[in-house]
Amino acid sequence: MRLIPKEEYLSADQRVKSAQHRFTGQVTVQRIIGGETDARVRASSVMFEPAARTYWHVHAGEQVLHVTDGRGWVQKWGEDAISIEPGDVVLFEPGEKHWHGAAEDESMTHIAITTAGERGELAIDWQEEVSELQYPHDR
Repeated sequence: MRLIPKEEYLSADQRVKSAQHRFTGQVTVQRIIGGETDARVRASSVMFEPAARTYWHVHAGEQVLHVTDGRGWVQKWGEDAISIEPGDVVLFEPGEKHWHGAAEDESMTHIAITTAGERGELAIDWQEEVSELQYPHDR
């Protein structure tokens, strides 16, 4: 067992502002666990400002999202976007192309838990931006 004090994972060093080639809009990622290179699980609290979202991407392992605040959207490639709100849990299977983000007029925070793929990697394949036509604009 290992206790990770909140002061360790809530430090400013663990907060990352959105990367231009991964997100549209303002996103803050607060790593909770999984910063080590040999980690098999990664967990982060991710806060999306209104209309902010990830690019389309694919995980080597599973990803679980637990919405803790606000409203947002999730979408799997080839399917319609689904509205999400606090308490909702979303599971993406390994290899599912998807995106997630905030509603147009409200921020959204979720805990993202990602497991390693078959080869033990926590890799993310970042792909194209979610276009304005693909983003639901709170329909």
